[in-house]
Amino acid sequence: MNPLYASLPTTIFETMSARARATGAINLGQGFPDAGWPQDVLDTAAAALLTGSNQYPPMAGTPGLRRAIADHYRAHQAVDLDWESEVTVTSGATEALAAALLALITPGDEVVLFQPLYDAYLPLVRRAGGVPRLVRLAPPRWQFSEADLAAVFGPKTRVVLINNPLNPSASTFDRASLELLARFAAAHDAIVVSDEVWEHVVFDGAAHTSVLAVPALRERSVKIGSGGKIFALTGWKVGWMCAGPDLTRALARSHQFLTFTTPPNLQAGIAQGLAKDPGWFTAMRAGFQRSRDRLVTGLAAAGFAMLPSAGTYFVSIDLTASGIGHGDVEVADRLIAAGVASIPVSAFYADDPVTSTLRLCFAKQDAVLDGAIARMTAALPALLASQVGSRRGSGQP
Repeated sequence: MNPLYASLPTTIFETMSARARATGAINLGQGFPDAGWPQDVLDTAAAALLTGSNQYPPMAGTPGLRRAIADHYRAHQAVDLDWESEVTVTSGATEALAAALLALITPGDEVVLFQPLYDAYLPLVRRAGGVPRLVRLAPPRWQFSEADLAAVFGPKTRVVLINNPLNPSASTFDRASLELLARFAAAHDAIVVSDEVWEHVVFDGAAHTSVLAVPALRERSVKIGSGGKIFALTGWKVGWMCAGPDLTRALARSHQFLTFTTPPNLQAGIAQGLAKDPGWFTAMRAGFQRSRDRLVTGLAAAGFAMLPSAGTYFVSIDLTASGIGHGDVEVADRLIAAGVASIPVSAFYADDPVTSTLRLCFAKQDAVLDGAIARMTAALPALLASQVGSRRGSGQP
């Protein structure tokens, strides 16, 4: 077996979801919604399956979906794309990431990444022969500075991989941060691969800024999107890459030897969704924000200190501020025994992890969130008491 994969553990998402299934715990770990997908998108995909073509669609994606992607970003982000030369449909955002990194990295190239990072990033970079250069982000702001970038950019830097909004921290990078990144990318002639799958799941009136909306990044960036994240259909695995024509031609050469195409009926459904009235997207965000606030309010009332959540399906507990001195892995173990699955954020670090935050998914129905709040409220006194006991046992006051 390839030693890279042989040395990798089972992904934290699969591990925690399997434990939730085995124990009957409420699963606030893996990020999938249990409601909220639009019926017309399902109906369109179902009709296309029965009445449309079920043979190979064009490698770059159906014209209908590629047009819909370009029209959508023109309307929502003021990004002008040519659907024929700048849009490629993929089988999920993870395939888009793989295609982009395999196409753009030559063995020995250095790749700048920001941790905490989605768990697929490092294996993909290393499989392509890239050398990771990591920027460590920390709560509560999870932002990078000019000094951070200066420490990792160098003469071998060729690719930057960024996630905005950022999973698992639920933070975002604003235009000023992207412009700072653009200066370093331009100085080192680096390509920015921007995982923007959470672009529509932003809260409190904020607007997402894409790398393609920053002039200095327009011709040196790859934007990755996901229909699954936008429409709460994570199992569909319909994603895309948007980039200038030269980059798109390079990406296509990689994509054609991965999945090659994506089910045409699912492409039809996502195209239907992307053409929805802007009001639908506003209401979708409001629904997730209401769920976020329900979980945060309930847990805060119980005594948990919650970190800000500017986007994604997630919010994190600040264990230290909550008075819990145990690390996130131990707390996650104790909570799953109490009936709630979560994700320790330290799992998203390759080195020097932050161990004081625990990620929860709030993209659930009210009854599920309320059940989790009740179980976690009941578990908190034991977490606090065991911490006091451990201090006394070690001779601490």
